[in-house]
Amino acid sequence: MRAKPLWTPSQGRIEHANITAFARMAITDWELPINDYPSFYRWSIDRPDEFWQSVWKFGRVRGERGARVLVDGDRMPGAKWFPDARLNFAENLLRRRDGSDALVFWGEDKVARRMSHAELHGLVSRLAQALRAAGVAPGDRVAGYLPNLPEAIAAMLAAASLGAIWSSCSPDFGVQGVLDRFGQIAPKVLFAADGYWYNGRAVDCLAKVAEIAGRLPSIERVVLVPYLAERPETGAIARATTLAAFVAPFAAGEIEFARLPFDHPLYILYSSGTTGVPKCIVHGAGGTLLKHLSEQLLHSDVKPGDRLFYFTTLGWMMWNWLVSAPAGGSTIVLYEGAPFARDGAILFDYADAEGMTHLGTSAKFIDALNKAGLAPIRTHRLARLRTILSTGSPLVPEGFDYVYASIKKDVCLSSISGGTDIVGCFVIGNPILPVWRGEIQCRALGMAVEVFDEAGRPVRRGKGELVCVKPFPSMPVGFWNDPDGAKYRAAYFEKYPNVWTHGDWCEITEHDGMVIYGRSDATLNPGGVRIGTAEIYRQVELLPEVVESLVIGQNWPPADMSDVRVVLFVKLADGLSLDDALIAKIKDQIRRNTTPRHVPAKIVQVREIPRTKSGKIVELAVRNIVHGEPVKNVEALANPEALEQFRNRPELAT
Repeated sequence: MRAKPLWTPSQGRIEHANITAFARMAITDWELPINDYPSFYRWSIDRPDEFWQSVWKFGRVRGERGARVLVDGDRMPGAKWFPDARLNFAENLLRRRDGSDALVFWGEDKVARRMSHAELHGLVSRLAQALRAAGVAPGDRVAGYLPNLPEAIAAMLAAASLGAIWSSCSPDFGVQGVLDRFGQIAPKVLFAADGYWYNGRAVDCLAKVAEIAGRLPSIERVVLVPYLAERPETGAIARATTLAAFVAPFAAGEIEFARLPFDHPLYILYSSGTTGVPKCIVHGAGGTLLKHLSEQLLHSDVKPGDRLFYFTTLGWMMWNWLVSAPAGGSTIVLYEGAPFARDGAILFDYADAEGMTHLGTSAKFIDALNKAGLAPIRTHRLARLRTILSTGSPLVPEGFDYVYASIKKDVCLSSISGGTDIVGCFVIGNPILPVWRGEIQCRALGMAVEVFDEAGRPVRRGKGELVCVKPFPSMPVGFWNDPDGAKYRAAYFEKYPNVWTHGDWCEITEHDGMVIYGRSDATLNPGGVRIGTAEIYRQVELLPEVVESLVIGQNWPPADMSDVRVVLFVKLADGLSLDDALIAKIKDQIRRNTTPRHVPAKIVQVREIPRTKSGKIVELAVRNIVHGEPVKNVEALANPEALEQFRNRPELAT
């Protein structure tokens, strides 16, 4: 019997979706002879100049658009979007000044706050004046070493209003991790907090802030944001002042928004950096704004009055994505702390209390809820929740099942994927399309995404590299300290000239959706057959004994390295040990549900799986450790000590 979708939008939902209104507008404006979604997507990539003009119009972008839309559109990199435009990112997010909620914030169960549009505008006004008085000018860098606080958003908007460039790290980064990032970009002002709460425990950050300030000579002012204490001590921190003292001389008023070119730098984001010092990826204001308007308004159906939440920190690009929400008229819902507080219920408590319409999280969190046996569908109302978003790693088919069985039945489950590199998504959800088990719904509008084989030929039914064959506005402006663009070109354009290669191993489905099998640089190649790591994870983590896992290809035999063998590391449930019976069970699970080539040659138990601070497992770092090669930037990891478990394992010597 033919499979059915897990969810199909009602006719009413389709009729009232933003994307439907957008399509009708575009069809009228451009006299388009189309009446179905595939044709509409094809128009968006065949005529990208028309599509992105329409996004500008539908999103009511404030600024001067100019006459030209796309120059050198056949060049990647090298295309120029809206070369005559002038705009300011912050101006587009600060459209309202009324008393309704701009931001809602929970810090675990310790702190609950809200900030109105009027209050946010007032704080941004005062911060902008203070930054200007401190000598911050267009192009200067302003950095945040902050928890996910409302003040972080205000500081970013204040910097953006002046044309300064914002960059941030979360306070769980160690000192060296911060220096590896901010040391490359030389910020003039640093916003930092006195600490944060995690699992009910106060974590003091003052000593780390003092060391960072002392080792970054570019910093002229440190602005300390109170969180743990009402009046944190600044005495040990060079050139420090409190937030209250910083803005005290200035009254709230009109904001002087600097309208700058479309590609004027807005953000510096960082690659995960587990194989070297992180790359500093520069994103422009105009491209970021248009991409987020497209994704939030069209693909996520975010409407005025909605409440958009994503579980994130300031060290992950989803923070930059989330904070664009006011451009579409929705309230930002912020959370700081452990996602499993209150025995895993806190985010769902929050959703009920604040009427979340969009709940964003990671595939790993959904898997953890499933393993813990939690069923919010029985304990929470989730009355306003329309969309659940998942990213960070592939959401396995069983994760889809869990959402509909145990969280909410009538919800659009939007598995999405893209990255820091584009501050957005290549493949994404869609409120007017069905949700099929294990599939990302569609390619993002305006993104000419294909799957290529090794020879650079499009693959319609089979696995290959995720590529984008045409320019798009949120391509990076460039990398910091890369004046000739060599590092930028090497990162994305060397494998297939004039084509963006993203590094995901994937497949387009019969429904024109997408399945991602893992990073292409981490795919396994036993006997010359490429295997996506996600195919193995899916099977292993169905077993109740396995909490999580990590798989690599080990060069074998080591003497000539002529082949690789599959090695699986497993973290088991408390109290369990890996014995012959469990090894056989794991291998049988993989063999029965994949192919014999997927079956690991070795299975090894470890206490912990190493991850980046945004929650991604680090297969390449573990592979380096196993092969005796250095891992150049362990500061990128949330738990760097976990790497030592993989060094010189006797099980891998035979």
